[in-house]
Amino acid sequence: MTKPKFSDLLNVIERRARYDYVTPVDGLKVGRTDVPSEVGHSIYQPSFGLVARGVKELMVGENPFRYAAGESLLCAVDVPVTSQVTEASPSAPYLAIHLEIDPAVVADLLREQSGYRPKAPDNLVAGKYTLDPELFDPLMRLVSLLERPQDIPVMAPLIKREIVWRLLHTEHGPLLSQLAFANGNAARIGRATAWIRDNYAEALSIPDLAAQANMSVPSFYRHFKAVTSMSPVQFQKRVRLQEARRGLSGSSTISAVAYDVGYESLSQFNRDYRRLFNLTPSDDAATLRATLRRDLGHNRQSTSA
Repeated sequence: MTKPKFSDLLNVIERRARYDYVTPVDGLKVGRTDVPSEVGHSIYQPSFGLVARGVKELMVGENPFRYAAGESLLCAVDVPVTSQVTEASPSAPYLAIHLEIDPAVVADLLREQSGYRPKAPDNLVAGKYTLDPELFDPLMRLVSLLERPQDIPVMAPLIKREIVWRLLHTEHGPLLSQLAFANGNAARIGRATAWIRDNYAEALSIPDLAAQANMSVPSFYRHFKAVTSMSPVQFQKRVRLQEARRGLSGSSTISAVAYDVGYESLSQFNRDYRRLFNLTPSDDAATLRATLRRDLGHNRQSTSA
């Protein structure tokens, strides 16, 4: 049987990519962009990504990456990301996959490999390499499930597990394995950032987070900033503003969104929002809703084509 080539994977991705990146497979995004984008801000969870065509430039924490066709990026903890698609056109759209990784699956697979414990430098949070050819086939099968939705509940978890297995045996392996090493500094901070992401509207207690990480407060603060390039309070603010931006793309009012994400002062919310996104919440909400309508129209055209 002939092994698939990268061009085969590219064709499968192009056939199923959507402008809104949404798929029915849990944790999987498959997207396209026809023009270079504005600078965007987000929080990446532990995840694997691939650029199939075009170029995206990112700052992952304080680490810059130029992320081009055929290259894969792995993030090992929740980390703030600033990104911009810099090469895309209607005739050659930017195409990409983003797949969230479950740390429990990584730990389970490493337990099955007695003695296999690759270790990355502590506090390293992201790495970029040329995509290993062993991943072409499982990625093609995962994306192809979008054409067979009845297979997704059974097949998607198995294929995602296979992808993690393959990643552990590529250059991404040492970084990916950090997700399973509970006592490493990056893993401890990863648990703290995950807690903040899941409880972003709650009041933040640095001593409580340090205790959860089994660190002193000074050590926790130092390692948190080394991993994320932010203080815990700054990280929480970034998560809150990202969630607020998601809320503003719907029908909620600005004040409702601000209070929902944990702000007690609407004026402070407006100042922080404008500082991060360079737009007022009301102006950004109008832009987001127009973009959403445009993308829905593009997706309907792509589906019917």
